[in-house]
Amino acid sequence: MATLLPDELEAARVIWNYMKVNHSVQKSDIIIVLGSHDTRVAERGAQLFLDGKADWLLFSGGLGNLTEGVFDRPEADLFADIARKMGVDENRILVENKSTNTGENVCFSQTLLQQRDIVVRSAIAVQKPYMERRTLATFQAQWPALGELCVTSPPIDFDEYSSDETGNLARVTSIMVGDLQRIKVYPSLGYQSEQAVPAQVDAAWAFLVQAGFTDNMIKDK
Repeated sequence: MATLLPDELEAARVIWNYMKVNHSVQKSDIIIVLGSHDTRVAERGAQLFLDGKADWLLFSGGLGNLTEGVFDRPEADLFADIARKMGVDENRILVENKSTNTGENVCFSQTLLQQRDIVVRSAIAVQKPYMERRTLATFQAQWPALGELCVTSPPIDFDEYSSDETGNLARVTSIMVGDLQRIKVYPSLGYQSEQAVPAQVDAAWAFLVQAGFTDNMIKDK
């Protein structure tokens, strides 16, 4: 599927809007940018740092499902280079480049900060727009002692989101369907906190599953 039919587009927008948590960004101890195949996430994190929103900028990510075989080096390394080119001070950049999923992003970042004796009581997490809620749920489960967390992303609407990196909106929709499945499944496994899924969102998800947007789903769930 290269394009979305009108009813598929409407269902995808419903899920996109649910996945965004729309936090207001507040000054925090650190900005943690979670790696992905969308380099606009790195730009968003770097700009927040340049705007004075935190004293540290941490990039987390090795190679994951969407970047293995696509990027020639870890996501965090590539993202950190973007920040340097934007003018971020090298001495304020931290790099964790071994994690392969969101849970590891959080856990490995904590370990790095402990090793560097950096005390963090508040954080800004930066992700793709449709990964905001999963990121929030993962931090809540994997870093419960963190005092304050806001989650943000590049300010892009669903209809304008597709790019050479992310693929067309049909591919983005398949990824979102898989991510929403994980929001449903992962709390029982201890990976994420429970997130209430409104009936309208659940219906949109079921419709897209039936329509075949299943490439990113966990197959045995």
